[in-house]
Amino acid sequence: MALAFDEYGRPFIIIKEQEQKARLRGLDAQKANISAGKAVARILRTSLGPKGMDKMLQSPDGDVIITNDGATILEQMDVDNQIAKLMVELSRSQDYEIGDGTTGVVVLAGALLEQAEKLLERGIHPIRISEGYEMASKLAVDHLESISQKFEFSVTNIEPLVQTCMTTLSSKIVNRCKRALAEIAVKAVLAVAALERKDVNLELIKVEGKVGGKLEDTELIYGILVDKDMSHPQMPKRIEDANIAILTCPFEPPKPKTKHKIDIDTVEKFQTLRQQELNYFDDMVQKCKDVGATLVICQWGFDDEANHLLMHRNLPAVRWVGGVELELIAIATGGRIVPRFQELTTEKLGKAGLVREKSFGTTKDRMLYIEHCANSRAVTIFIRGGNKMIIEETKRSLHDALCVARNLIRNNSIVYGGGSAEISCAIAVEAAADRYPGVEQYAIRSFAEALDSIPMALAENSGLPPIDTLTAVKSQQIKENNPYCGIDCNDVGTNNMREQNVFETLIGKQQQILLATQVVKMILKIDDVITPAEY
Repeated sequence: MALAFDEYGRPFIIIKEQEQKARLRGLDAQKANISAGKAVARILRTSLGPKGMDKMLQSPDGDVIITNDGATILEQMDVDNQIAKLMVELSRSQDYEIGDGTTGVVVLAGALLEQAEKLLERGIHPIRISEGYEMASKLAVDHLESISQKFEFSVTNIEPLVQTCMTTLSSKIVNRCKRALAEIAVKAVLAVAALERKDVNLELIKVEGKVGGKLEDTELIYGILVDKDMSHPQMPKRIEDANIAILTCPFEPPKPKTKHKIDIDTVEKFQTLRQQELNYFDDMVQKCKDVGATLVICQWGFDDEANHLLMHRNLPAVRWVGGVELELIAIATGGRIVPRFQELTTEKLGKAGLVREKSFGTTKDRMLYIEHCANSRAVTIFIRGGNKMIIEETKRSLHDALCVARNLIRNNSIVYGGGSAEISCAIAVEAAADRYPGVEQYAIRSFAEALDSIPMALAENSGLPPIDTLTAVKSQQIKENNPYCGIDCNDVGTNNMREQNVFETLIGKQQQILLATQVVKMILKIDDVITPAEY
């Protein structure tokens, strides 16, 4: 970019390769950005809530994904527009931080942009709008704090956690067995949670899926599941009180690193070589037997010779186990990963109460279950389902449920769902707007209107008349001064979300409002867009 002066001494800007760039300025730029943001929000609006629809996305290489999870839909969509990319990142950050509410946060941001467009047309300056939004979001977050409730749970009483996870799962494909899946998610989180530190390491929960069976067969395994079978078909399929040697060295004769050539010109030499190899294997297997291992799990392959010897010496073995799985097995069984046979000692063995091989259906698929481990801090959720898409979607839904359970352990405040929290915030923000002099009060009112868009979308997706339903619930909240009235999506017959047991986490809701406001402020501040021309 360079400055030049015309004959009157006025500066004007020359942009490099000007004729190849498109430029939008002022209101046009803001309107273009707002419509891009609204377009993304419109896509997700129909997949909000328990009656929300799913989206089917096909990737360039033909993989099909069917999902209801806002973050996944936006990740898979190939978005060109920069503002739309901001919306994608918005839902991604909600996914990383909270794990749930990824659709709602984009719908809210879209509604805020829509309201901002009306204010811009009235001639209100974008900075004043964003300042008003900022004040309103503070009001809304504080109000959420005041209507939230703490609920107590313990390792014995997990019902409140299960109820909250069921709310999360009710908007997914898997909602017909949401009770079972919610219980699995909560038990898995509590198994790995450090309750005194209020922390949960979700990496210790491994989610595995296998096509076949039905969703109801999904189970929680207090241990590790490995998608491998014993290296020899005649090895025992069930080992109790196993002492596991976890190796990262191969059962093969050592190969020199340098190039080498062996000349064998007589039978005796060949016999000697073979005998030498046999002694190697004998030595290796003997070392494992000596330290008292009853099962060998190895990262590499075995020679057939070694396999045969292991089989004869009654030492069951598993080969080609991946690095991540090895680490999890080591954590669960309390063993150490051993890189060389010379370093094997009894202390480094892992202990498991039961190792069994299980085969599925009529196929040759077999999996190893390592259960009743010394340290049960690593668990596996094993999902079954009719096809690959269902299993993938169940994995994503369970991830949401696990995140919600984790958030509740971190901070056990909840607000009620079904749009009740948003309606209550909208009423509070609307009431507070009059206290602010200046143009900001218009923006604060618009923020309240934008908050209404979430319950409205819920009503619309549930097939109820949106405006009638929303106004009825709103007047009921004001009349009864009851912040728990929401949209009755499942037609239970009561608007009270407390009776319907529809909970959401407080930090999830607050995060939604804060993130959406931040992104909208950022979009409103842009007033000049220079784009390279399309070739």
